[in-house]
Amino acid sequence: MNPRKIPKLSKFRFVAGLQCPLRLWHLCYNPELATQVSPVQQAIFDIGHEVGRLATRLYPGGVLIEEDHLHHDEATKSTLAALKDQSVRAIFEGAFLYDGVRVRADILERLDDGRWNLIEVKSSTSVKDYHLPDVAVQYHVLKGSGLRIAKAGIMHLNNQYIFDGKDLDLESLFSFVDLTEEVLDIQNEIPSRIAELKEVLAGTVPPEIAPCRACNSPYSCDFWEHCTAKKPEFWVIQLSGITQKKLDQLEELGIEDIRNIPGSFPLSEIQERIRNCVASGADFIAPEITGELMDVQYPVHFLDFETISPAIPRYTGTRPYQTIPFQWSDHILSKDGTLKQREYLCEEDKDPREEFAGTLLETLGNRGTIIVYTSYEKRIIEDLAELLPQYHTELLAVLDRFKDLHALVRKHVYHPEFHGSFSLKSVCFRHWFRP
Repeated sequence: MNPRKIPKLSKFRFVAGLQCPLRLWHLCYNPELATQVSPVQQAIFDIGHEVGRLATRLYPGGVLIEEDHLHHDEATKSTLAALKDQSVRAIFEGAFLYDGVRVRADILERLDDGRWNLIEVKSSTSVKDYHLPDVAVQYHVLKGSGLRIAKAGIMHLNNQYIFDGKDLDLESLFSFVDLTEEVLDIQNEIPSRIAELKEVLAGTVPPEIAPCRACNSPYSCDFWEHCTAKKPEFWVIQLSGITQKKLDQLEELGIEDIRNIPGSFPLSEIQERIRNCVASGADFIAPEITGELMDVQYPVHFLDFETISPAIPRYTGTRPYQTIPFQWSDHILSKDGTLKQREYLCEEDKDPREEFAGTLLETLGNRGTIIVYTSYEKRIIEDLAELLPQYHTELLAVLDRFKDLHALVRKHVYHPEFHGSFSLKSVCFRHWFRP
C-alpha cells in the first residue's frame, strides 16, 4: 500500500494552523466538512481581490504570474524567469517553495541594488497583529529561496483618503507600513512553527481541540458548525456577555449545558435570566415592557435602512468603507390600526445620500414615534446631518423621536430559542413571527 501523501503547507494553511491545528487538519484532509461560503464571505473575498489588483497599478512594469495555486510548480518556473529578467520591475503573485511551504507573494518590487521589497496587500484600513505571521512566513520562504529582502510590510487602504470624483489617487488611497524589524524579530520562531504544523499533518488522527471562542478569532473558521455539532442545544457559550474566565470555570466543573449551571454560580442579571428561561423552557416578558411599548405617539414609524460600504470609494467626497445609505423602508402604523408602507430605493449608479435624506424627511414628517432596532439608523442620520447642511437641523430633530426596540427587548424579553442572541433575526423569526 502506498504511504499517505502529506499535503504541503501554504501561506494560508500556515496562518490557519497557527489559529487552530485542527482547522489545518480539516483544510487538508476533510475540506468537505467546511460550511459553504456565504454571500457575505464571498463579497469579502472579492473585495480583497479587487484591492489587490488595484495595488498592482502602483508598480508599472510588473508582471503577473498567471498560473493558479493548483499549478504551483509551473508558477515557480514563471517566477524564476521573471526574477532573472532585469526589465521586470515588479512581480505579482510570485510563487516560491522552501522548507515545505508554498507561498504566493502579492507584490515583489525590484530595487536597483538587486534586493526586493516584499509587499503583502490587505483590504483592511490598518495593520493588525495577526498580519505579522503572514508576512513573516513569506520572508522565511523568500529568503530561503535566495532572495535578498530590503523591506517587508503591509500595504493597506488609507481610510483618510477622500475621493475627488475623478481618477483614483492610488498613492493616497494606499498606505505602506514597514514591518521589517518586527518580521526579523520573529524569524527564529518560524521554522519551529512550520515543523509543528508539519507534525500535525503527519499524524494519523486529527488533533484533539475543543471548540471555543478562539475558533473564530482572528478569522472565522469554516469548520465551526462541524466541530460544534455535538455540543448541547443550550451551550454555555450562548450566555450573553460571558467572559472567558467564567467559561473556563464552567469547563473545570464539567458543565457544557446552560441548564446544568448551579444557582450558586455567579452570573450577571441577563445571564441568570437566560439560565432560568432555558431551564424552565418558558419565555420571560417583564411587565414594564408594556408601558414602554405603549408610550408612543401616532403615527408610529417602523424604520429600516440598507447601506453599502465600498472598500474603494465610488462617490465624490467619500472614503474607503464609508457607509452609504441607499434604501429606506418606513412602515407607518396609524392609531386606528391602519398600516401602510413607504420606501426609497436608489436604482441608479450615483451618490444617493442627498435624495435619501430628502425623501426620508418627507415620509417621517414632524410627528410620530420612530421605532428602530439598534442605534444603526441613528448613526446614519447623524452622518447625513453632518454631510448635508441644508438638512442638518431637520435630521437631528428626527432623532428626538427615536425609540430603540433592541434595548427594550434586551432588557425586558427572553426566550430559550434566542440562544443568547438579541439580533432581529433571532428575536422575530425564531419566536414571535414563527409559523
